[in-house]
Amino acid sequence: QVQLVESGGGSVQTGGSVRLSCAASGYTVGSGDMGWFRQAPGKEREGVATIWRGSGRQYYADSVQGRFTISQDNAKNTVYLQMNSLKPQDTGMYYCAARRAGDVNYTVLDARSFRYWGQGTQVTVSS
Repeated sequence: QVQLVESGGGSVQTGGSVRLSCAASGYTVGSGDMGWFRQAPGKEREGVATIWRGSGRQYYADSVQGRFTISQDNAKNTVYLQMNSLKPQDTGMYYCAARRAGDVNYTVLDARSFRYWGQGTQVTVSS
């Protein structure tokens, strides 16, 4: 059974930094693409960043490009999201997601591409 467990969320002021972690079990980090998504109250879930298996190529939403960095540590079976220069509009529930190689792939930040999801961790950025 695949489990993705996010941690590291919390409250931070504008301009601050937070690092989210996603620990996987029943799934080998690096065996498939992984990503981070977020959802603000009253809004749809949106893709934040993804990292591809093999190449490690990364994709970011325009709104976080240059401020967020996705990375993975295969030895720890964990994926991270380093978030810097945070803004109030970054507030939301952040979810870790994973997919299997060969799964149907939509666009690189499309939630439909991912079959496994964590329970989420809340990030609140105050002005």
